[in-house]
Amino acid sequence: MRSRSDGFFSKPSLKSRNTIFTLGQRGAILSPVELEGPILVPHTAQRGDSRYPYETLFRSQHYALLDNGCREFLFLSDFFMVAGNSALDLFNSIMGKTLSMFLKSMSTYVSDCYDSIAVFLCIHIILRFRAITAKRTIPALDKYWEAVLELLWPRFEMILEMNIHSIRNTDPQKLGVLDTRPHYITRRYAEFSSAIVSINQTFPNERTNALLGQLQVEVENFVLKMAAEFPSRRDQLIFLINNYDMMLSVLMERAADDSKEVEGFQQLLLARTQEFIEEILSSPFGGMIAFVKEAEGLMEKGQLDRLKNEEARITQLVRGFSSTWKQSVEAMSQDVMRSFTNFKNGTSIIQGALTQLIQYYHGFHKILNQPTFRSLAVRSELINLHHLMVEVKKHKPNF
Repeated sequence: MRSRSDGFFSKPSLKSRNTIFTLGQRGAILSPVELEGPILVPHTAQRGDSRYPYETLFRSQHYALLDNGCREFLFLSDFFMVAGNSALDLFNSIMGKTLSMFLKSMSTYVSDCYDSIAVFLCIHIILRFRAITAKRTIPALDKYWEAVLELLWPRFEMILEMNIHSIRNTDPQKLGVLDTRPHYITRRYAEFSSAIVSINQTFPNERTNALLGQLQVEVENFVLKMAAEFPSRRDQLIFLINNYDMMLSVLMERAADDSKEVEGFQQLLLARTQEFIEEILSSPFGGMIAFVKEAEGLMEKGQLDRLKNEEARITQLVRGFSSTWKQSVEAMSQDVMRSFTNFKNGTSIIQGALTQLIQYYHGFHKILNQPTFRSLAVRSELINLHHLMVEVKKHKPNF
């Protein structure tokens, strides 16, 4: 049983990687093989050392109820030759106390349960069992299934709302020293959200989707608040990219590629990656980039001649790039690979930065080919674009 204090912000235990926020193999209970598998026999189960999560006991108990309830209803209908409400009344007179005991026991457990994955799995077990009895055209347990769902849904929603409020109200400064690696809270959210999304995909529920949407918004805001604790924009971006990438990786293990959660973090990761690429290019190549953007803006207005007296600036940019670009690219590549925890993501960022660099240099070429600058002697010192692309490929990391 988990206490109220267990939330996204409790420190992860070193003893076990399994928490109430991870699905692990628990979702297998919804597979047809396990859903309708043999029930647990208490005295046999007690002989072993196995421990069972609540949803496993719940599944076993309710599969026994489903099987015996259907048989009992059919026997009563045949033996007493009753049908419709008469058959239901007879069934309830025999099984009513048992069903009431089940509900009372479940109400006691649920009232003190903070394991939302267990509650959600139980909801989906009931949804499937209800479908089985409907397929068998046995109405005997319909009201019981509804009563169970009326117990479980509010509790599940309440736990989700508690997590939403806990994230909304947290203060990043109380979480200790931060570094740019993925934070345990964002990993915990990603594991939890991917668990709920993957279960919910089978029997979609709009209320669950809405709550997950609220949770995602709060987590996005929380990550931004944590990033703001870093003094430099560069470190803020590294932190954001590392956390978005980690959350996306965890979500994509279970959630569909077109889920709102996956699409949302893909967009955030792309936007911050593009910003980071501009950030790391600005230090070694900022002068050239600024000139290209300024000249392109003037070209659109037909005012490029306003830069015709900038020969000294252009000469410095051409020669500066030619003499330092290799060292700058090497240093940039090493810095990126040290900054990102996901090697593949770091490699992708380097490739994106080198591609962007070539595009800027291509733009630099085009500008100096304009009539305004054709007479500049320094144009002969420009690096051939094809040669630059061949050389840049040597700096792309292989994996």
